[in-house]
Amino acid sequence: MYDALGDLSLDLLRAFEAAARQRSFTAAAVELGTTQPAISQQIKRLEEQLATRLFDRIYRGIELTEAGAILFEQVQLGLQNIDA
Repeated sequence: MYDALGDLSLDLLRAFEAAARQRSFTAAAVELGTTQPAISQQIKRLEEQLATRLFDRIYRGIELTEAGAILFEQVQLGLQNIDA
């Protein structure tokens, strides 16, 4: 799954990181100045590119899958280095 990380856009990774941290596509959209459907599409594209589900959609939002939690840690570290 993670062999494809180098081919992912920074926008997809930022959308994923915000959604995972906020536990909400809507809150991530507000934070990033976009719409909830745009975040949903980005997450869908990311899941397709990685060929794995990153979030479980639950009644009151989203929660990370095991794969999503692993990716979240790596993306947070990467974005911290980029933004530093």
